[in-house]
Amino acid sequence: MSSDNKKPLSRVKTAVVVSRKMDKTAVVAIERLVKHPLYHKLIRKRSTFKIHDEKNETKKGDIVLVAETRPISADKHWRLVKIVKKAVEVEEAKL
Repeated sequence: MSSDNKKPLSRVKTAVVVSRKMDKTAVVAIERLVKHPLYHKLIRKRSTFKIHDEKNETKKGDIVLVAETRPISADKHWRLVKIVKKAVEVEEAKL
């Protein structure tokens, strides 16, 4: 055993905020490309996670960095590390 017993880094992923309807919680989506085993076509797979956002600073469309953490609730096991890119706000045109 080595003298540095450092804790291994937790898993960190980049995701997009898809929902912001709860207090201190955001739903994020992570997309990945997977090759079909028979047809060898690339298929987009999407996973959604609930993340802990203590200060309610994310908005829908933000690109965020999330890290795995201890369970915060029954289905929240990820926390917000930082906001990589803010979403562009677009006003809806009234007809």
